[in-house]
Amino acid sequence: MTKQELENRLIDFAATIIIIASKFEKNYAGNHLSGQIIRSGTSPALNYGEAQSAESKKDFIHKMGICLKELRETFVCLKIIEKANLSTDREG
Repeated sequence: MTKQELENRLIDFAATIIIIASKFEKNYAGNHLSGQIIRSGTSPALNYGEAQSAESKKDFIHKMGICLKELRETFVCLKIIEKANLSTDREG
């Protein structure tokens, strides 16, 4: 995968997260997790862009580590959202 392909995938992921978050129930939990997942789900694309201008290899590795941590946080948040049935966009 090229740098541009990864960047595009992270941007697509961020956009998808924003769309998903817009479908959460409008209550305290929905609002809270909507804000949380938007922050953690859009962060990897932004941090990847920053990593491309890293000042050293060590700096690049650090910034990419932040991307990974944010993706893991988003994954856990998605699990919570699914278990709590917070999406108003349900099938069936």
